[in-house]
Amino acid sequence: MTAACLMSTYQPLALSFCKGLGSRLWDQAGREYLDAIAGVAVTGIGHSHPRLVGAISEQAGLLLHSSNLYDIHWQRQLAAKLTQLSGMDRAFFNNSGAEANETALKLARLHAWHKGIEQPLVVVMENAFHGRTLATLAASDGPAVRLGYGQLPGGFLKVRFGDLAALESAVAEHAPRICGVLMEPIQGESGIQLAPPGYLKAVRELCTRRNWLLMLDEIQSGIGRTGRWFACQHEDVVPDVMTLAKGLGNGIPIGACLARGKAAQLFTPGSHGSTFGGNPLACRAACTVLDVIEDQQLLANAEQRGAQLLRRLREELAAHPAVREIRGLGLMVGIELRQPARELVQVAARDHGLLINVTRGTTIRLLPPLVIDGQEVEMIVDGLRQTLEAL
Repeated sequence: MTAACLMSTYQPLALSFCKGLGSRLWDQAGREYLDAIAGVAVTGIGHSHPRLVGAISEQAGLLLHSSNLYDIHWQRQLAAKLTQLSGMDRAFFNNSGAEANETALKLARLHAWHKGIEQPLVVVMENAFHGRTLATLAASDGPAVRLGYGQLPGGFLKVRFGDLAALESAVAEHAPRICGVLMEPIQGESGIQLAPPGYLKAVRELCTRRNWLLMLDEIQSGIGRTGRWFACQHEDVVPDVMTLAKGLGNGIPIGACLARGKAAQLFTPGSHGSTFGGNPLACRAACTVLDVIEDQQLLANAEQRGAQLLRRLREELAAHPAVREIRGLGLMVGIELRQPARELVQVAARDHGLLINVTRGTTIRLLPPLVIDGQEVEMIVDGLRQTLEAL
C-alpha cells in the first residue's frame, strides 16, 4: 500500500501498529514497543482499556449521533463532571483542541464587544502553540507552522512566557484594548516549559483586576497529566475559560471549552455550534475516561511515577554532555539537548523499542500514559540512556 494518496503534512516513521494494550504497542511484525508519548498525551488510561472498549462498543450499538438539536444525556453527564472537577460553570463540546481554542477566542471577542472594545487584543505567549486553524496559528508562535499562510488574523499581543514584567509592560501600553490572556500553564510543544512559581497566580490577579478573561489551554497538560486534574490546580488558580482535548477521549476525538461567571453566559442560541461536537459516543467515552482515572487513582500514579521519572533521568542523564536541562511536572517531561537530534526518535524505536518524540528540534518530550508503572519508568530511562550513548 502506498502513502502517495495522502497529503504530505507529516513525515511518519516506517512503523505501523496493529495492536495496543496498556503502555505497549505492537507493530505488524509482532514487535513490542513501550509507548512513552501516549499518542502525544492522548491515551492517558492506556491502549484498549477494557472499560473504555466496553463503553464504546455498547454505545456504538445504541446511538452514535442525534445532533445538538436534541438533548444528549451523555453530554449533560460529561458537562456536570468536568465543571465539578474544574470549578467552572458550563461546557461547550467540539471535536479537537484547536476547535476548543477557537471557542475560547470567540468568547474573548464577545467579552470585548460587551465592554465596548472595538479593536480587542488577546495577550498570548511567545513559543506558545494553540492549534492549526488560522486564528489559533495567529495565537501561536514559531515560523515553521505559520510559513506560507500569509496574513493571519490579528488581535494578538505576544509577550514572553513566565515574565511578569513583560506582561505588565504590555498592560501599560495596550490596556484599553486588552480583553483577555490565552496561555498554556505548561508549554508543551515548545519543549515542556514551566513558568516560575507564582506566575500563573499573578496573571490570575491581573486579569481579575482588569476584568480580562484568563483563558488556560490545558489541552496537553490537563486530564491528570501533571498529577492534578488540571495543571493550574498546582497553584490553586481557577481561570475564566479552560480548553481541553487530547486525554479527554483517550483517542476518541473530543474537545471542550469550559467557562465560569460572566464568560459562561456569553454564548446565546445560534452564536456558536458544532455538528458533531458533544455526540453520545464521544461524551460517553470521555465520561468513562474520567471514571477510570478516579477509580484507578491515576492522579496519584501520575504524580508518583512522574517524580520517579524526573529523579531517575537526572541521576542517569544530567551529566551527559549532550543534555542541557531536564524539566517537567508529573508525566510531562522534557530533556533539552545541546544540538538537534530528531534521529533519536528513530534510533530509540528501532534499537530499544521505545517510542519518544523530539519537539522544537532539540527537546525529547516524554508523555507516557497515566497507567505507567515503576518498572516501565526504569525501561524509559534505560532506553534513553542507551540511545544517547549511541548518539
